[in-house]
Amino acid sequence: MAASSTAQPARDPAPGIGPISVVVVNFDGLAHLEHCLDGVFAQTRSPDEVILVDNASSDGSEAAALARHPALRLLRMGRNAGPSPARNAGLAAARNDWVLLLDNDAVLLPDTLERLAQAAVLRPEAAVLEPRSVFAGEPGRVHYDGGALHYVGLFSLRNFYQPLEQAQGRGSVEVDGVVSVALLVRRETLLAAGGFDPSFFILFEDLDLSLRLRLAGHTLLCVEEAIVLHRGGTPGISFRSGRDYPHSRAFLHSRNRWIVLLKNYRLRTLVAAAPGLLLYELAWLGFALAGGALGAHLRGKWAFLRGIGATLEARAAVQRTRKLRDRELLVGGPLTVTPGLRSSGVRGALLGALDRGLRAWWRLARRFAG
Repeated sequence: MAASSTAQPARDPAPGIGPISVVVVNFDGLAHLEHCLDGVFAQTRSPDEVILVDNASSDGSEAAALARHPALRLLRMGRNAGPSPARNAGLAAARNDWVLLLDNDAVLLPDTLERLAQAAVLRPEAAVLEPRSVFAGEPGRVHYDGGALHYVGLFSLRNFYQPLEQAQGRGSVEVDGVVSVALLVRRETLLAAGGFDPSFFILFEDLDLSLRLRLAGHTLLCVEEAIVLHRGGTPGISFRSGRDYPHSRAFLHSRNRWIVLLKNYRLRTLVAAAPGLLLYELAWLGFALAGGALGAHLRGKWAFLRGIGATLEARAAVQRTRKLRDRELLVGGPLTVTPGLRSSGVRGALLGALDRGLRAWWRLARRFAG
């Protein structure tokens, strides 16, 4: 077992960006948090401060973290309202302009922060830098590597599940979407943009943030040589196997995707994309029905409708900051799904047909988008 930290991490500012704060968001992360924090405190480029934001954990993870790493700054949220309010609270509490936001199941390699800081120096226009995420249990395979923004309200992910040696991209690659496992962010830029939207609870909150930042003209980067190991995911939410789709995820997918669409797209874009959106809705309805999650799916739609007033208020704020048009960002494919969903013959064929149909419609509709 590695020795616990006993003092504040040494300040070691990278030229051009200054010291970095690390904000780790935790909820009942006892199985992961030790590995996460050990990785943070073992960085070759030491953080200036490490803040643990705890969402009212009940598994002893908070106490264990403080016993192992007394240098932690602890911020208690009082209740679990999801990672978005916790990230926002960590950003507000951080004392530095650059902040690494880290999920409790993410483990940095020793040089991850150093590589991200170097990339930030070379690309001073970047507002967010994402390291390449690989599976902790299979570090030779990419999990998240940034991506594009699919017009039906999804990520179109780069290198998803690809062997590392086959993954495309070197250096710092501009992307339109980043996944919130680990993100080095400019604190003031994110806070000025409203931070993470707490209405999502979890799921799609990083897609929403990516869209808002890109529409406002900010640059997002994926730093391919900076690696983070992604462990178990969020219990009851994460989906990797292709089987047993969690009902909580079905609810959040059904609700949150439409919050993204209504909040961020111009009405002209929604009209132009309508046939593709309907095709995807029908396909997802069939998936929910086949997986026994129809009730959760329908509850998600009802929850979206009940919150539509707040979404429209948020929409007005997004449109005021817009500098780019939807058609400059949105793509028609590829449709990203876990390999397990594509493995079966019939399901794989249907997904392939859905992908082709969505691509075909966007080729026609894109020119009419806002």
